[in-house]
Order: sequence, then structure tokens, then C-alpha cells
Amino acid sequence: MITLNELRAYIKSKRAERWKLKLLKQSFDTFNQLDSIKKLSNSWDSKYPCLNDNTGTTPFDAHYIYHPAWAARIIKEINPEKHLDISSTLHFCTILSAFVKTEFYDYRPALLTLSNLKSTSADLTNLFFESNSVDSISCMHTIEHVGLGRYGDKIDPDGDFKAIAELQRVVKAGGSLLIVVPVGKPKIMFNAHRIYSFELINDLFTNFELRNFSLIDDSGNYLENADKNLVANLS
Repeated sequence: MITLNELRAYIKSKRAERWKLKLLKQSFDTFNQLDSIKKLSNSWDSKYPCLNDNTGTTPFDAHYIYHPAWAARIIKEINPEKHLDISSTLHFCTILSAFVKTEFYDYRPALLTLSNLKSTSADLTNLFFESNSVDSISCMHTIEHVGLGRYGDKIDPDGDFKAIAELQRVVKAGGSLLIVVPVGKPKIMFNAHRIYSFELINDLFTNFELRNFSLIDDSGNYLENADKNLVANLS
């Protein structure tokens, strides 16, 4: 049953929507009055209202802007002949492939057709790469999902542990592994993702040396070479 406050909020949102549409029509009429050349047709029937983009700054998802930027800078330093990526955002592998030969693998393969980029399927809990064979690999905002069934993978409470074990198995001595996961108060938010404490995720990567720990806090601030103790204060 809808509450009075919910009804009021609904009415308020509808009024705001009507007001924005009225302003849009005024802008449309002004544009047509000023458009003396009319090089393109412009009718009210073909309108495509975008009513929420007039903001003071450009909004963005801090997690998905900063972490690929962080990884790209690391890979520039590493300068590998080839880089493998497991299920990170497609924006990362597609742009990276302009500069580095890149292979992208996902449980649900992405049908990408770009030069210098290979894209095919792989199961992160059972990778087909030989042990100690990979020089440079990334797996960003992926491990936390494995085993929760969100993307069609089978339910497995140890899916994330198995994924980490596989990543460690395939990286050669002296190789580089770039990992991004949610950190904060450890818990499962079924079936979206897991959140890890710094200690838990760090201790799972045995025989690896942590070279760079950067953090995006709850306010969306990017903290390069962050203090690991900050993680305990995150949600």
C-alpha cells in the first residue's frame, strides 16, 4: 500500500517532469526561431528529451572511471608485449588494445571486433592457461561476483577463492597481476557482489608482493598509494 509521503513524492516528481517538458518546448521554439538555415529537419514529433543532463559538473561513476585509469597507468609502467584481462569493464580492454596486444576473456564472451584484441570465453575458476605462463594480467571488479550466480555461473560459496587460486597459478614469477575488488566491512550482498576487508583479500594472494594499493573511498575520492587502514572505515 502506498504511503502518503510516497504519494506526495510521486506528485512532486510528476510536477517537476511537466515543468521540465514545458521548458523543453520553450527551448525547442526558440531554437527553431533562431535556426534560419534549417540544414536539418527539427519537428516536435522527433524530440528526444534529455531532461537531467543540465548539471554544474559532469557526473561519473568514480569506481568505473578511476580503476581502469589506475590499471592503464600501471600497464604503461610494466610495458608488456601482451596483456590478458579477465572480465573487467570492456572500456578497459578495448582502449588498451590500441597500444598493447590484448586478450579479453569472460564467462559470457564479448563479441568484439577490433585490431590487436582477442575476445573469447573462459571460466575464471578453471582457466586453460598453463601454470606460470602469464606475464601481465588483470581481473578488475570480477572476483567479488564469482559463485553468486549473477552472470550465469554456478552457485559456489568458494568461487572467489577458486578464482584467486587460478589467477595465482597462471602468473609467472616476476609477472604482474592487477586486481580490483570492493573493500570495506566484509560481507556478501547476494547476489550482486562480496565486500572484503583489506586483510582478507591481501592474505589470499600468497607468494605475491603488493606493489601498489590505491583506493576509491565512499565519497568517490581516488587515493593513490592509500593507507590500508582507511579500509576499515569504509561501508
